[in-house]
Amino acid sequence: MALALSILALLATFYQAYLQRVHNAKSLKPLIQIDVMDRKRVISVLIRNNGVGPFIIKNVSFTTKGKHFSELEECLNLNPRSYQHYTVSETVDKVIQSGQSHIVFSTEFEPTDTGKDIDNVRDQLSTLELKVEGIDVYDNKIVAVRNLLWFNRKKGS
Repeated sequence: MALALSILALLATFYQAYLQRVHNAKSLKPLIQIDVMDRKRVISVLIRNNGVGPFIIKNVSFTTKGKHFSELEECLNLNPRSYQHYTVSETVDKVIQSGQSHIVFSTEFEPTDTGKDIDNVRDQLSTLELKVEGIDVYDNKIVAVRNLLWFNRKKGS
């Protein structure tokens, strides 16, 4: 009888450990959102982590006109020095902590820039689709995709 109780207690312990691991994995899940902003002469695209756990970016890719690119500079006909951007490489992962964001594209226009300059950036961004692939701390794969057609809504304003 004592042996049977010991075995049941051991099984209950293993089951409890399994439940704790499942709970921890759900508690530390990142919630990834691709945010876009276009106001007060600032245009930006961000990857934001609205979850509780960290998000590890493994790959960021862009699609435009049916072609896939790993670098933003390859998709845009803009001077790379005119905008802020960070790339993610295969050798160095980018980690986004809870409540933080990663800049994919950001530019602030000078007062001397015309509406035509701003519309040019909006037009080029609106043709892109952004895909972010990454993992959480438990190696669960997370993918977020968003097309940037949203930038066409302010054309001409």
